[in-house]
Amino acid sequence: MKFSESWLREWVNPKISRNELVEQITMAGLEVDAVENVAGAFSGVVVGHVVECGPHPDAEKLQVTKIDVGQAELLDIVCGAKNCRQGLKVAVATIGAVLPGNFKIKKAKLRGVPSFGMLCSEAELGMAEEAPGIMELPSDAPIGQDIRQYLQLDDVSIEVDLTPNRADCLSIAGLAREVGVLNNHDICQPVIEPVKASHQDILPIELTAPDACAKYVGRIIKNVDVTKASPLWLVEKLRRSGIRSIDPIVDVTNYVMLELGQPMHAFDLANVSEKIAVRYAHEQEKLTLLDGQEINLTADTLVIADSQKALALAGIFGGLDSGVSVNTQDIVLESAFFSPDYMMGKAREYGLHTDSSHRFERGVDVNIQLLAIERATQLIIEICGGEVGPVNPVELPTTGEKQVSVELRKEKLDERLGVSIETAIVHEMLQRLGMQPEQTDKGWVTQVPSYRFDISIEVDLIEEVARIFGYNNLPTVAPSGYLKMSAQPENVKTLNSVKASLVTLGYQEAITYSFVDPKVQAALHPDIEGLTLPHPISADMSVMRVSCLPGLLSSVIYNANRQQNRVRLFEAGLKFIPDESAENGVKQTHIISGVITGLKAGEHWDIDKSPVDFFDIKGDVEAIISEIDATAEYEFKIQSHSALHPGQSAAIYKNSEYLGFVGAVHPQVTKTIGLKTKAFVFELQTDVLLQSKITTAQAISKYPSNRRDLAFTVDKDSQIGLILNEIKKVGGNQLVELNLFDVYEGAGIAEEKKSFAVSLIIQDVEKTLEEKDISAITDAVVAQLKAKFGATLRD
Repeated sequence: MKFSESWLREWVNPKISRNELVEQITMAGLEVDAVENVAGAFSGVVVGHVVECGPHPDAEKLQVTKIDVGQAELLDIVCGAKNCRQGLKVAVATIGAVLPGNFKIKKAKLRGVPSFGMLCSEAELGMAEEAPGIMELPSDAPIGQDIRQYLQLDDVSIEVDLTPNRADCLSIAGLAREVGVLNNHDICQPVIEPVKASHQDILPIELTAPDACAKYVGRIIKNVDVTKASPLWLVEKLRRSGIRSIDPIVDVTNYVMLELGQPMHAFDLANVSEKIAVRYAHEQEKLTLLDGQEINLTADTLVIADSQKALALAGIFGGLDSGVSVNTQDIVLESAFFSPDYMMGKAREYGLHTDSSHRFERGVDVNIQLLAIERATQLIIEICGGEVGPVNPVELPTTGEKQVSVELRKEKLDERLGVSIETAIVHEMLQRLGMQPEQTDKGWVTQVPSYRFDISIEVDLIEEVARIFGYNNLPTVAPSGYLKMSAQPENVKTLNSVKASLVTLGYQEAITYSFVDPKVQAALHPDIEGLTLPHPISADMSVMRVSCLPGLLSSVIYNANRQQNRVRLFEAGLKFIPDESAENGVKQTHIISGVITGLKAGEHWDIDKSPVDFFDIKGDVEAIISEIDATAEYEFKIQSHSALHPGQSAAIYKNSEYLGFVGAVHPQVTKTIGLKTKAFVFELQTDVLLQSKITTAQAISKYPSNRRDLAFTVDKDSQIGLILNEIKKVGGNQLVELNLFDVYEGAGIAEEKKSFAVSLIIQDVEKTLEEKDISAITDAVVAQLKAKFGATLRD
């Protein structure tokens, strides 16, 4: 919102300086972006009267004038402007004047004719970027008066950057209310009297879209003279608000919008057939806008139409065919309320953004339409003349004034602000804000005015009181805090400890998006349908991940494409599985995942260039889980997974509870997602992983340990892990260590068999074990393995 200081002070003029006013507005939450002079720096320019104006004897494009500037003699001035003519009041830079850019006016001779000054245009006085001719002043401008004084050019334009919730300040009336409240100063608004109708013609109005427009006011004004020039005061107020003067009708509607905050529009009555209809556009309907652009209207676009065609984009832009032109004699004024819910983003659909749509999107006072049309009528009659018809308001029952009642408790106000403001002061603030406060035992009950869309609950009123009281006036109290050690169960490890372990193993942490490419996810998890985002950033980030693998493998591909072939990454985060029984229909699970690819170690002359395999990542997983809880029973079971190679994958169980999986990425998956190297991955559920048993101290045996090595022959498809678990069960507490040190297949072993050798460390904490005790344990192991797995001792 851009406005001039002088215009604002016509409404409310507190005894504060310009700088204080700007500071006050900013601190009230209406941030001032810029303060600019309304004209350039100049002096010595006065009002002059063209007494004579004739052609230059030696130059076709020049004219010789005699100008009355209130001095004893007329000034001879040569001028090149086409609009210079006898009787005109102009801006005259006299000898010695200094124009913007430090341009000094001196006596000159143009084509042999002396010139004692210069007739100035708006551009030459720094009031416009360009101008077609010299400035034309009103006929009643006092001759000889300084132009700066006459036009009040010691004024500034103030631009405020309003937040979307403060639509009430998109007008001089709204800004004046703010300044009046901040300074306890009364507002002096212009008197707007209803204009008496001189004829009874009205245009029927139909409202067929109550959700978008339930209130529309129209009025016919006949025999207006559109060729009249807008008065200088009107043009200047528009210019200082950043709006260019077009014609008196458009200028008046723009002026009322700036003054009261109600956008308006005027139609040429001759181009409106039978009625005004506010409706949604028809299929394939077209509209040519005032700027000549033709648009194809969608069925959800509200238009102002007559019985035959669309006339305008409702609340956004007028149509070319029904617009006011120099030939217009009769007009239809429009003042309507368009719902912010409908208007939100509607202009952007057509690549437009207008002052009108800007206001309607944020909210316009639903009770100001009649006042605005009376104000516009008043100004049009003053400038263009005309015959006024009756006001024709149409309002559907669904609208009407909907006042919101909000209670403000004094106790809550003091608590939130940290200071107690006198009750009388708060009451006056609320009154000046238009809240109609009624005092109660607890505080106040207020009625929120229709122009304050942003106030609906108690804290909104508390914020208003804080703004008006002044944030700088609130006491500064240092916050106090108390340290409290959070409860951390000893049996729950931290995720950071797992991350630290992975970093020690050579991994780097990755952070990828929670929304992934649906094609990549479908290749990895075809059996799980991900949650599709309604408004994705892009097509390749349109579903929520059901594991971290899509992001990690995409990172591997990204690195591989940049010659980084040895990659070890991990990520901790959430996966999102659609589940109707879960909150919001999505089950969120904390997981930690990893991926490795490339060589086991970096290139080195003394290290073999061996690629990573299944046992490398399995070893990393075992290192993590054993560090978390070495006492738990972990089991790797052969189990298929859609993303993993069938022969190189396993499910991991902790104390018989599912923990996660580990394995090689399926070759078909690597081909589908564009991964050109073999990759191995794991995924662990952190809530299961981080649970551990509390460490307990045990006596260290002072008796010697004994080692026995056993070699067995078993079927080739036997799982060594299950056999080792069985040995641990049979050995009991006296088996303190078990180590698999050999697995062999080949010569000396049947083709369908394999051999493995283990060492058993046997020890007791209470006595030295005799040979018979040791033999009892080893014999029990041999017997159990033979019975359960068909294992035989190897010779």
